[in-house]
Amino acid sequence: MNHLSKDKRDSRLDVLEQDFFSRAQNKSQENPQQKNHVRVIIGQGPQNSSHNPFLRGFMDAIYFQQPVQKHSGSFWHFSKKELNDLALATFAFALALAFMRMGGIFNILSSGDSLLFVLISMFIWGVLYVFALGPAFIFHELAHKYLARHYGCWAEFRADPQGLKTGVLIAALLGIVFMAPGAVMVAGNISKEQNGKIALVGPISNLILYAIGLAGGGLLLGLTSNTFVEQFVLAWLWGNSILAAFNMIPFGPLDGRKVKNWSEPIFWIFMISTLALAYATMTGKFEPILATFSALV
Repeated sequence: MNHLSKDKRDSRLDVLEQDFFSRAQNKSQENPQQKNHVRVIIGQGPQNSSHNPFLRGFMDAIYFQQPVQKHSGSFWHFSKKELNDLALATFAFALALAFMRMGGIFNILSSGDSLLFVLISMFIWGVLYVFALGPAFIFHELAHKYLARHYGCWAEFRADPQGLKTGVLIAALLGIVFMAPGAVMVAGNISKEQNGKIALVGPISNLILYAIGLAGGGLLLGLTSNTFVEQFVLAWLWGNSILAAFNMIPFGPLDGRKVKNWSEPIFWIFMISTLALAYATMTGKFEPILATFSALV
């Protein structure tokens, strides 16, 4: 019996099974001009797999026994699993934000407020933050999804149950939100440029939402000085600026790493711009612009 090294695959196996990487390599050899293709593969895999299932959609060049097919279904399709995961992530996100607003469970216990008052307050703030920050999260992920589908990939949002539990726990104990609700899982054979663009479109969606919030929020504040409206506008702005800047960090599964692998100049432009925007927002430098739109009403 011939013993093969771990790095070598018996080509005779290709006759018996569909191995994506062998097919990709053969195509590359047939067409030498096709270079630097990026394989973003996910799959179910065995239940006892040692790999974290959530990370499968983040990892490049990993094969989990699921042949990849070009997306040809409805462009606007949402599976039942995807809708459930989006609802779960949004609910957990709202709960964490409500705990943040209340200062965490220890602050709640020391406040002396009744349980009914606490529950009503958390509900009100949770709803407000869902409408203010939900679009920042949802449109960011959908931007990834639809550009990936535009390139012919399978793409669906998947919640990270462990990330949601940890995020809610941190918010409840410390009164701060640090959560990884989930991400869009992508499967397909795409170029490094396409992979970078799929990643970059997420932060770009937040920048667009920020501009909408700056103009629309200023006009809204010109019509009313209600505290909840003010908190809504402020949350919209800092939520989108922070999400854009955070995702541009070139680390792990974040968008910045994929953008940097594609184009260093584009990465640095967006990295510096989003960090500057987040800093300006958190320090109130945007308020004169907001006041200018308010004065128009």
